[in-house]
Amino acid sequence: MYGTLAGALAARHVKFDRTRYTATVEGVIEGEDKTIHITQIIMHYRLAVPKDQRPETERALQVHAQGCPAHESVKNAIDVQWDADIEEI
Repeated sequence: MYGTLAGALAARHVKFDRTRYTATVEGVIEGEDKTIHITQIIMHYRLAVPKDQRPETERALQVHAQGCPAHESVKNAIDVQWDADIEEI
């Protein structure tokens, strides 16, 4: 999803600061007996974008998951969520 979001931003010509574009990921693993499985993945994005490009950034965030092959592959089996801290520069 990280790369897909970068591509969605680039497609919208958002001049984001790549040195300040980061993501942390949380995973929830549950298990019973000897079997474990991932039940949830949460992406936390941080990015800095020009103030006048916030609408394009918000749109890229809204649609990026649907364009991500990894997300589309697991969405019915794993609860995938994301949030974003957007700094305007």
